[in-house]
Amino acid sequence: MEKCEWAKTSENMEKYHDEVWGVPIYEDRLLFRKLVLDINQAGLSWQTILNKTPAFDEAFDHFVIEKVAAYDEEKIQELLQNPAIIRNRRKIEAAIHNAQAVQAIQAEFGSFSDYIWHFTSNQTINTNRRKDEPMTPTSVLSDTISSEMKKKGFKFIGSTIIYAYLQAVGIINDHELECFRQQELS
Repeated sequence: MEKCEWAKTSENMEKYHDEVWGVPIYEDRLLFRKLVLDINQAGLSWQTILNKTPAFDEAFDHFVIEKVAAYDEEKIQELLQNPAIIRNRRKIEAAIHNAQAVQAIQAEFGSFSDYIWHFTSNQTINTNRRKDEPMTPTSVLSDTISSEMKKKGFKFIGSTIIYAYLQAVGIINDHELECFRQQELS
C-alpha cells in the first residue's frame, strides 16, 4: 500500500501514520493530550515526541484536564526533574495554563471538542495534496484558530503548532492523495 513519504522513516512513524495521524478525535482529554504533545514538539522532531509519549502520559497523569490544571510548583519541579519527558519550564507551564483554558472553553462551549471542531462546522478539510507537492506549515485556518485560541488565553501556540495539531486530530486531512489513508479518512 502506498503511504505518505514521511511515514517511511521509522517503524514508530509508520505505525503513527497508519493508525493515529489524521484520525478524527472528539474526546476532550485526547484533544488536550495532543495539544500538549504538539507544543512539546516545537523545535524537535516528531520522532522524539513519539519515543517519549508513554513517559508523557505517565508524567502528566494521562492528561486528565482537571489534574493538569491543578498542578502547582511542586509538580512543575517534579516534571523538570523527569529525564523521560521534555524538561522545558515554558512548555510545562503552558500545559498547565492550557488545561485551565480548556476548562474555560468547556464551560463556555460545552466541550473543547465542540470548540475546536466548530471552526470547520464539524467537517474534515481535505487538502488533496499530491506526493510531489510540499506540505505547508500553516494555513488560513491555522492562523485563525491560533489567533482565537490566544484570545481565549492559550499559551505557546502559533499557526505552525496549530496546523500540525489540526492534521493530527483529523480536522485537516493532509495525507497525500496517493496514500491509502487519504481516502479512508475523507
